[in-house]
Amino acid sequence: MRRKAIIFGIRGTKLTPEERYLLKTEMPWGIILFSRNIKNLFQLKYLIKDIRGIIKGKNYPILIDQEGGSVSRLNKIIDFSLFSQGYFGKLYKQDKKVFTHRYNIYIDKVCDILKKVGININTVPVMDVQRKKSHNVIGKRSFSADPIIVSKIGNLCINLYKKNKIATVIKHIPGHGLAKCDSHYNLPVIKAKKTELINKDFKPFRSCQSFFAMTAHVIYTVYDPIYTVTHSKIVIDNVIRKHIGFKGILISDDISMNALKYELKDNAIKAIDAGCNLILHCNGNIEEVSKLVKIIPTIDKFTQKKTSHFYKFLR
Repeated sequence: MRRKAIIFGIRGTKLTPEERYLLKTEMPWGIILFSRNIKNLFQLKYLIKDIRGIIKGKNYPILIDQEGGSVSRLNKIIDFSLFSQGYFGKLYKQDKKVFTHRYNIYIDKVCDILKKVGININTVPVMDVQRKKSHNVIGKRSFSADPIIVSKIGNLCINLYKKNKIATVIKHIPGHGLAKCDSHYNLPVIKAKKTELINKDFKPFRSCQSFFAMTAHVIYTVYDPIYTVTHSKIVIDNVIRKHIGFKGILISDDISMNALKYELKDNAIKAIDAGCNLILHCNGNIEEVSKLVKIIPTIDKFTQKKTSHFYKFLR
């Protein structure tokens, strides 16, 4: 399986000649789509068919970031902006029967669209725990301030997607809830003690059986005072792989985010060296992608094996 260890975004609603060339010659592991790539259902379906035609793979990974609420990439097809994870978390506490009914309908509707257009991975659920005095970049994107509720709804989410033959990406492992700034723009430094992190923030991730996980661009000083999770071999080995026990493919969060302090190429290589299996680049800048794919290695044997498991799941 000769695939580069990168997932990247594209610029618009159809492929440019440059993007076609990169897909054909560099063979990225997958493509991620955003609102800028979507006009309507038919256009989206054609775009995905076009991508897979170049790659020549019917199950080629196509991702989307469709959480609901403020992160709703499918709003030009159906408006999901009312249905944040926070909305469902509150509903769960108020009336579990009503929650179950509405949540099943919501997931079924999202999955129906994803299956119609050919998207086979959604980067949900957000497993971060809501925390007081933290930045609202997570906020209503989280199910709850209670890690048990986050765990229960998160696992239900994963299983409902699995029933629809769509894989999930738990995020932002091992937890982004304590961040006091937005990692898109600044570097969150978390100074909590190990016991607090283990009992609260890391807890929901431990029970998840997801094919994929996405890292948090945060520093946990108690584990590694120098590097973000994405660049920290210490955190990836000791927290994500050993303590949490995550055994799937680990994807970096977007390496063009400002929380990562190095040049783009260095951000990518440092993430791979630390233990990320795949690099994520989202902004659709073809010049950046063209440079990145030249230095990104092909996927390792572990990622090949896990990718094969993912393909078997889709059958």
